[in-house]
Amino acid sequence: MTRVASGPAGSGEADLWCTYAAVRTLAWLGRTDAVADRAGVRACLTGRRNADGGYAWSRGMASDAWATYYCTQALAELGEAVPQADRTREWLRDTWSGEAYGMTPGQAPDVWATHFSTRTARTICGDTVPDRAALTGWLRALQSPDGGLCWTPGDAEHGDADVRACYYGVMSWREAGTGDPPPWDVPRLVAWLRRRQDRDGGFRFTEAAEVPCLWATYRATAALAALGAAPRDPAAVTSWLLGLRGGSGAFVRWAGYPVEDVWAAFCAVGTLRALGVPTALVEAPVVARIRAVACPGGYTYREASLAADALTTAAVILSNGGGDAAARTWLEGCQLPNEGGVMYMPGRGAEVRCTLWALAAGAFAGDAVGRSRIARWIVDLQNPDGGFGHWAGRGSDLVSTVSAAEILRLLGVTPRRGLDVERLLGFVRSCASGDGHAPVPGGRPTLRAGLQAHRLLAALGHPDASAVTRLLATHRVRGGGWANEGDRMPDLLSTYEAALTTDRLGLPLDGSPVARFLDSTDRDGGTAWTPLAPTGGGMLADCLGGLLRTRLSRRRRPLPALVLS
Repeated sequence: MTRVASGPAGSGEADLWCTYAAVRTLAWLGRTDAVADRAGVRACLTGRRNADGGYAWSRGMASDAWATYYCTQALAELGEAVPQADRTREWLRDTWSGEAYGMTPGQAPDVWATHFSTRTARTICGDTVPDRAALTGWLRALQSPDGGLCWTPGDAEHGDADVRACYYGVMSWREAGTGDPPPWDVPRLVAWLRRRQDRDGGFRFTEAAEVPCLWATYRATAALAALGAAPRDPAAVTSWLLGLRGGSGAFVRWAGYPVEDVWAAFCAVGTLRALGVPTALVEAPVVARIRAVACPGGYTYREASLAADALTTAAVILSNGGGDAAARTWLEGCQLPNEGGVMYMPGRGAEVRCTLWALAAGAFAGDAVGRSRIARWIVDLQNPDGGFGHWAGRGSDLVSTVSAAEILRLLGVTPRRGLDVERLLGFVRSCASGDGHAPVPGGRPTLRAGLQAHRLLAALGHPDASAVTRLLATHRVRGGGWANEGDRMPDLLSTYEAALTTDRLGLPLDGSPVARFLDSTDRDGGTAWTPLAPTGGGMLADCLGGLLRTRLSRRRRPLPALVLS
């Protein structure tokens, strides 16, 4: 396995969320003239567009509403044309559930996706929601008994309200443009939001959140403004916010966090606008800070040379054989206040896949408190349908669901000690499609989704080795490796999961065709994702390729259960 430099690491590439946050913030300030490499930003955003009209988190991944919103909104803020917006409109219609929007076609709706898609449909595609009355009813059902809004109507039954869900629900209602009054008990909703304001002025996501932060404060103040209301103490919000300026005059997300990052700037400027406070005082330092975090094709969250992320850092550790204490310490630092999981980049939201990769790389091995926080976070993350999404409130998919189960496995927690196993089984079975499984209910079956489902079923006491054998035979490529769809184009992710699943179920693995596949992906710049890719796929591809080669060697080191899509 190729050794790489130690310590925390990043991809060196522009991040979609950071790029959107930077562009939107500059637009709010009337300073899109300060956007660095405008042509490169446009190429980066349009390069995430798929043939189906949706956009992906990164090139080659499946379309989702999150990426579609951020890509198209950033293009619009730059005054750039959104290519073939009619195709995007059709893709969005495919994500409509009959009441609201899912992140992908077939996925259960949640308020994140509903906000993203309602806004994209109206502002980018010139479209309306397919059924305004149905959407209004769905939004009404988000209100919990205590007055706040929840991620889904199912969450509302348990009272799991969150400031972010309030914002996305209110904005979905506003963007739908029905002309009707808000579909909630507005005085109770406003009161719930106002109760989230801390004595110092900032807002918390929920009653149980550990500290107030700028993200919660922006979402709360913007939701209140859209309802024609204001915080309990607006002056205290402004005072608290201005107290979060760092040495450059830009912002940090919460007190004690040392990095003035791009999403703190986004939330701070958004909050000032929601309060009606002039932004001239902070314009110069915020613009300067955003310029400082530019990289080719867009932006990252801090200086590019220091912009590490959890996936790349975990890949470095795994590629180095697990002996990188500095990198593990950095990963453990991605478990920050308010959520128990590991963040992709410090200062944003905790994500399931990043938490799985961090644990697989040995993070938190001696930290009982940190491990306990992760376990509680995972248990609380289970959706009403029994599955898991990438982050809090996002609709369920098999990648996230198998990641959650693998996290508990690494923590030594059996699913039956915290999860609703019957609902979990119900979600996995709802993804069944023909002879296989799809990533989400109603989707198209793929090899990886089938393998993920069968690893989950085996972990829950329902192994089916014969079904896995048939699935692998269907997608085995004659020249070596496995394809996610059909049996023609093998790819690294599918081949890795094929080997992982055969090991997990105790099936034999013929190493020769796997070795031929790996040879076909060997490039001067590292390991490619497919035999046709002209260049290496970066540290994540190098990590998975190296782990596979070690698995085929005499050392036969077991494969960690790493998934991406």
